[in-house]
Amino acid sequence: MDVRNCRLCGRIFNYIGGDPLCQGCMKTMDDKFATVKEYIYEHPGVGMQEVSEEMDVPLNQIKKWIREERLCFAEDSASGIECESCGAMIKTGRFCAKCKDNMANTLNSVYHLDSPISTKDKINTGNAKIRFSDR
Repeated sequence: MDVRNCRLCGRIFNYIGGDPLCQGCMKTMDDKFATVKEYIYEHPGVGMQEVSEEMDVPLNQIKKWIREERLCFAEDSASGIECESCGAMIKTGRFCAKCKDNMANTLNSVYHLDSPISTKDKINTGNAKIRFSDR
């Protein structure tokens, strides 16, 4: 059991995972997200700063929702956030398409090694058995 203090109100709560927020603050944050999302749909092309000021939500929280791909900028919007790898402007997420492809190719090249492990190199587990001691 992991007990932590809420990041917003400071209350102690049983931490399960994700943001370190208590149930009450999590509900408040979800309600704010819903109102921000509705505001963006009603005002297409609005910038992050304006949303932050109008909806009384910190700019960092809006950026976090964009990085989590819960919010995204319209394709024709001049606004965006920077790719964490190369700094290119993107509409949502953490990485641009080029950097995602590079990472995927790197992972695939590591996964598909040129020299497969031979059967001689594998550990022989043919005689492995579980034994119990009579104590």
